[in-house]
Amino acid sequence: MDEFAVIDNCLMIRMPEEIDHHRCGYICEMADRYIVQQRVEHVVFDFEDTRFMDSSGIGILMGRYKKISCFGGKVFVLHPDRQIRRILNISGLGRLVEIVD
Repeated sequence: MDEFAVIDNCLMIRMPEEIDHHRCGYICEMADRYIVQQRVEHVVFDFEDTRFMDSSGIGILMGRYKKISCFGGKVFVLHPDRQIRRILNISGLGRLVEIVD
């Protein structure tokens, strides 16, 4: 799978090994383009390969949550490691997105 793919009305995003402000803009821009053009119902972020995420990762998830929830959709987080799960819970995103191991 490429970084971005639409499968059964879900936008699947494979997150990079490091998520920082350098990659944030590209991920947000591409995700928003898919959400609007493909009319996806849910967004799934796969963190299987991710080893580092700073606050820009929170911004990526929060922005897509706000956008997709307007259409009744959900955001899912797959395979977060212990550090990323902790960041999601501390930031409050753990209550907004569905975390799947």
